Amino acid sequence: MKHMNTKKFILSLILLSITVCSTMAASRSELDDRIRKLTYKFEEMQSKPDKAIPAKILANAKGILLLDRTKAGFIFGFQGGAGVAMVRDVKTGEWGAPAFYNANEGSIGFQIGGQQTFMVMLLMNTNAVRSLVSDAGEAGGEAEGTAGDSSTNAGETYREDDQAVLVYSDTKGLYGGAVIKGGAVSPNEKDNMRYYGEYLIVEEILFKKKVEPTEMSKALAERIEKYAKEKKE
Repeated sequence: MKHMNTKKFILSLILLSITVCSTMAASRSELDDRIRKLTYKFEEMQSKPDKAIPAKILANAKGILLLDRTKAGFIFGFQGGAGVAMVRDVKTGEWGAPAFYNANEGSIGFQIGGQQTFMVMLLMNTNAVRSLVSDAGEAGGEAEGTAGDSSTNAGETYREDDQAVLVYSDTKGLYGGAVIKGGAVSPNEKDNMRYYGEYLIVEEILFKKKVEPTEMSKALAERIEKYAKEKKE
């Protein structure tokens, strides 16, 4: 009888292990889909001459954060915004592993126009990039540039030392004076743990290279580099 109970206990452990692994796999798949969706939206934005980020600015970016506003009840279920951040290696210039982030409703200009659904935040210097792991959660203060629906002129007037952060939207082009408040963006620790199968702080993901870039993030990095090289002078 005791032997039978032991077998049942072992079988229960095996079934529990299978269930947990299946759940983790599903979560990883969903997060890969999120990166794939962000990649698609980035390419869609870049295909629009009046919305596209100029190649020079993309090439000079030290970090990037892509955010997609979603409504509660959908697969990503965050009313402010959900997205991923990547940072360039200071030596090789290559994009590293992705970290998942959330954005608070109304904190990065989501309130500017009721139809905002997708935005790209470019971190243009080291301080802006390090803000991704700061306790304050700030990302460079204000993101200023050419206001309105066109980002074309921004590429002509942009200087590398102009702004620490530049925020682009598929509906508004380059934001003028969009404030990046403290706590505007914060790491999604739950998603990061599900994606990598272990608890990692964002500094370990973005800067300490505790994990390697995934296939989905490599595909995103390739698209970024593609548009960073187009019409580059």
